[in-house]
Amino acid sequence: MASLKDQLLNAGLIDKTKAAKIEQEQRKQAHQKTAKAQKQAKKTGEVVVDEAKLLAEKVLQEKAERSKELNRQQREQAEKKAIQAQIKQLIDINRIDRQRGDLAYQFADGSKIKKIYLTKTLQDQLAYGIIVLVKLGDGYELVPRQIAEKIAQRDATCILVQNAGSTETAVVEDDPYADFKIPDDLMW
Repeated sequence: MASLKDQLLNAGLIDKTKAAKIEQEQRKQAHQKTAKAQKQAKKTGEVVVDEAKLLAEKVLQEKAERSKELNRQQREQAEKKAIQAQIKQLIDINRIDRQRGDLAYQFADGSKIKKIYLTKTLQDQLAYGIIVLVKLGDGYELVPRQIAEKIAQRDATCILVQNAGSTETAVVEDDPYADFKIPDDLMW
C-alpha cells in the first residue's frame, strides 16, 4: 500500500517540491513539540523521559544478555568436547589387549548387563583392581588403574568397573578347607 504522499503524487494533485515542503514542515513541528516539552520540563523541574531511548537501551541490554548466555553455552560445549577428546586419547594410548580372551566377564552398564571376554590373567587383575574397565563410546576397554584415575578426574561416568582389591592374594591361615582341592569341572 502506497503512502498518502505517493498517492497524491500519482494522482497529480501535488508535485514533488510541494510534498518535500510539507514533509519538512511536519518534521519541524515534531521537533518543536519535543523542544517545547523539554523547555517546559526544565522550567518545572520534571525529567523528560524519552521512551524510544529507554526501549532501545532495554533491547540492547536483552540482546547483550542473550549473547552472553549463548557464549557461555558454547564455551561449555567446547570444554566438554575437549574433555571427551582427552579421555578418548588416554584410553586409545593405554588400552590393554584382550583379543585372546575366552572367559566371559559380565558387568553392569547403567541398567543393562554387558559381557566381554577376558583371559584368566586379565580377569584376576580386574578383580584385584590392577586394571579397570572403562567405557569408550559404545565399546569397552581395559586400562591400568593410574590411567583410570586420570579419566575419573575428567569424567567419572566413564569408569564402569574399578575394584578396590589389593595385589596380594588373601590367604586365610586357619582355613579348614585348605587341604581340599576344588574340582576343575565345578560350575558356580
